[in-house]
Amino acid sequence: MQYRTFGPLDWKVSALGFGAMRLPMREDKLDEIDEPLAIKMIRHSIDNGVNYIDTAYPYHGGKSEPLVSRVLKDGYREKVKVATKSPSWMLTQPDDFDRYLDEQLERLQIDYVDFYLLHSLNRHRWPPLREMKITKQAEKALQDGRIKYFGFSFHDDVETFKSIVDDYDGWTFCQIQYNFMDTHYQAGIEGLRYAAEKGLGVVIMEPIRGGQLAVTPPAQVAEIWDQAPVRRSPVDWALQWIWNQSEVSVVLSGMSTMKQVEENLASADRSGVGTLSDDEISLVEKAAKAYDELSPIRCTACRYCMPCPHGVDIPQVFRIYNDVTLYGDTERPRRLYTLRLTPEECADRCVACGECLEKCPQGIEIPGWMKKADALLAP
Repeated sequence: MQYRTFGPLDWKVSALGFGAMRLPMREDKLDEIDEPLAIKMIRHSIDNGVNYIDTAYPYHGGKSEPLVSRVLKDGYREKVKVATKSPSWMLTQPDDFDRYLDEQLERLQIDYVDFYLLHSLNRHRWPPLREMKITKQAEKALQDGRIKYFGFSFHDDVETFKSIVDDYDGWTFCQIQYNFMDTHYQAGIEGLRYAAEKGLGVVIMEPIRGGQLAVTPPAQVAEIWDQAPVRRSPVDWALQWIWNQSEVSVVLSGMSTMKQVEENLASADRSGVGTLSDDEISLVEKAAKAYDELSPIRCTACRYCMPCPHGVDIPQVFRIYNDVTLYGDTERPRRLYTLRLTPEECADRCVACGECLEKCPQGIEIPGWMKKADALLAP
C-alpha cells in the first residue's frame, strides 16, 4: 500500500480508502447487507494497508454504521481512522448536531470519530447551517474529544465550494466528487487545487462515477486504451489518473465484491504522484473527449443559459440525461436526478419560453430536450 499526506496532519493516509456505501447485499434479501462478506472484505482491505474507512448516517438505510462497528471489533479499531457524516439536511437547530453525533457514536460503538463531516453541502444547505452557527457545535465536539477532525462533503458548483471553504477556518479536510470525466463538474480540478492550496486534506469520492467508468467502454474509448504501451483495466486507468495528482489525499472506492477489493488494492500498490507518463495522461484526456463526443446533447456546461427564469438547472439535467446514453444505465441517472436536483430545478419546470435559446453558444434546442429528459428521468 502507498501512503499520502492528509492536509496539515502528521499522519499518512492509505491511497485507497474503503467507502461503506455500496456494500455487498444478500441475494435472498436485496435490502440487507451480506454482513459476513462485507466484514471479510473490509478487514481484508485493512489487513492489506487500508487505514481509512468512510461511512455516513443514511448509507444502506442506516445499516452501514452498525456494520462498520462490527468490522472494528477484534483489534481493528486501532488499525484505522473512521470517517462518518452528520446528516446536514436533518439539522434544524444547533442541538441536532450533538444528538446525531451521539447516536452515530452509539451505532459505531466507538468513543470518538476520527473524521467527521457535514454531509453533502450545497448552496441550499450551507447558509442555514452557517446561520445557526453549526461550526460552534463542532468545535465543542472537538474540544470534548467526540470528534478529532472536522470537514465537509460537497455536491454543487465550484464557486459555492470555494465560498464554503472560505467561510470557516476550522476545516481540516473536504470530500469531493472527482474523476477524469468530472474535471469541470461540481468542485472539479479547480476546487481540488483550491482546497489543497488552503491546506485541506482532499478525499475523493466517485472516482469511477458510481461504476460507470468500470464497465466495458464504447469502441471509440476502447481504441484509445489500446494505444497505451502499458495495458490497464478501465478501473485502473481511472484510479491511476487521480492518484497521479499531488493534491489528492485519499481515493474512496465503494467496493461490492472481493474481486473489486483485490483489484483496487493492487492498483493502490502501484499508485503514486507522477507515475503516469505525459503520453498516458494525454490518452486519458482523449478518452474523456471521446465519451463527451458520444453524448447526444452537446452541452459543455458553460452555464450561459443560466439562470433559467423558471428555475430549471439546464446543464445538470443534460448531464444526467447524457449519462443514460453513455453508459446504458438508467437506474443511477434517475437516482441522481432526484438526489442532486430540487423539484424546482427539474426538467418538468421548463415552459419553453425560449430565453435559453438565445444564450446557448452550442445552438442546442433546449426546450425539446427538456421534454425528452423529463420523460426519461422523472420518477
